[in-house]
Amino acid sequence: MSDHDFDVIVIGGGGAGLAAAVSAAERGASVILFEAEGELGGSTQLSAGMFTAAGTSVQKELGVDDSVDRFFQHYMDLNQWLLKPGLVRRFCELSGPTLEWLLGLGLEVPAQLSGNAHTPGLCRAGVEDVWRAHVPKDQGYGLVQVLDRARRAAGVEVALHTRVERLLVEDGRVSGVVADGVELHAGGVVVASGGLAQDDALVKRFFPDALAAGDSLFVVAAPGSRGDHIGFGEQVDASVAGAGWGLMLPTAEFVRHHHWQAGFPPVSRVHVNSRGRRFMDEDASYAVSGGLIEAQGGPAWMVFDEAARLALPAGYADWEADRVTDLVAGGAVRRADSVEDLAAEIDVPADHLLATVSRWNQQLPQGSDIDFQRDQTLAAKGATAPLAEIASPPFYATRVLPAELVCTHAGLEIDVRASVLDSRARPIPGLHAAGEAGGGVLGNRYVGGGNAIANAVTMGRLAGQSAAAGATA
Repeated sequence: MSDHDFDVIVIGGGGAGLAAAVSAAERGASVILFEAEGELGGSTQLSAGMFTAAGTSVQKELGVDDSVDRFFQHYMDLNQWLLKPGLVRRFCELSGPTLEWLLGLGLEVPAQLSGNAHTPGLCRAGVEDVWRAHVPKDQGYGLVQVLDRARRAAGVEVALHTRVERLLVEDGRVSGVVADGVELHAGGVVVASGGLAQDDALVKRFFPDALAAGDSLFVVAAPGSRGDHIGFGEQVDASVAGAGWGLMLPTAEFVRHHHWQAGFPPVSRVHVNSRGRRFMDEDASYAVSGGLIEAQGGPAWMVFDEAARLALPAGYADWEADRVTDLVAGGAVRRADSVEDLAAEIDVPADHLLATVSRWNQQLPQGSDIDFQRDQTLAAKGATAPLAEIASPPFYATRVLPAELVCTHAGLEIDVRASVLDSRARPIPGLHAAGEAGGGVLGNRYVGGGNAIANAVTMGRLAGQSAAAGATA
């Protein structure tokens, strides 16, 4: 179409934007991608790169029986059927083929079981009913490199350090963008600009629950997660789906870094509520653990002992033995010579805390957990050694709460073609969205390891294909 500068314009160069750009180019479209930051990758590059999908070749090679129907049922049930079934089924149908597409582009996911989010292979990292989280070699960085190689091979142009200012709209159709004051026209536009976690005002507006963490709140989303999609949507009366939802990871109140930098809490630990009672599997998936903590109606505490502190490996920013000691002076970590005295420090009944620690010691060090089944969670992670007792004074406690903001789910509402819908649920001609910028796939519960990455790449690929089809028709 001669009046177009490009067939497709993609806004954002993370996993969703790269997938959209590559897939549109594969359909024969001319494509330019705008990225506000100085490099491609976005939050995808900062992630473990896990990708949740059903019925994949990796699963089949490992003998894992899975299907789209099973994935769909699990996804909807965990999200209490608050999501549109048609859109979620489309995602479940396409996630497997999208993973195969990535493998064809050179992504490496070895057919081996993985015990954690950082070991390549098939992992059970969330609340999946089967092993469904695919961990690629080189994590999120490796995934981005694979997509970027495909982007270069397809001849997709990239403009870095270029933040799109607004959409162009002509006769009710999105017809391009304005970037650096320059108008560029296209047959289709894909908004894949990320979430809104880095914009305080938008977090307050669309995910206010995150603010409950107070001074403990910290954000690990990419710097470009400034909510540009919200402004674009307001231009065209777009509907927003997913308001009030996002992913908050539980962590200790003193932690201020992603766990890759922060380190990990002691394995031998027990979480107790304000009554001094244990209330959860301490390794419960982040899909549900934040809700378990919030449901206690008061502060929750992580309790561990001196042996656990001394066993912390050196070199991490937060969970490091000497740093834990240093934090005692400021009160972020409480310390006492006995469990009874620790109970007084954290204002819980001493007899309850004593009974809790005693019961934990009777079970977990013996490899069982009758009450909360943590032994099963540990086994899924490949941990076979029994845990040490919580018995060596002094004893420590620190508050645990959902405080690490990973991603936000309020995005421009999309349909099964990744077309953006207006306030009357009508597709807006020429406009598509994906990733955190496309709302309706990520729900009130984070389904499993790789939910956000699979959403970004799967729906990004679909958005690129749809935009190309509309632009070149």
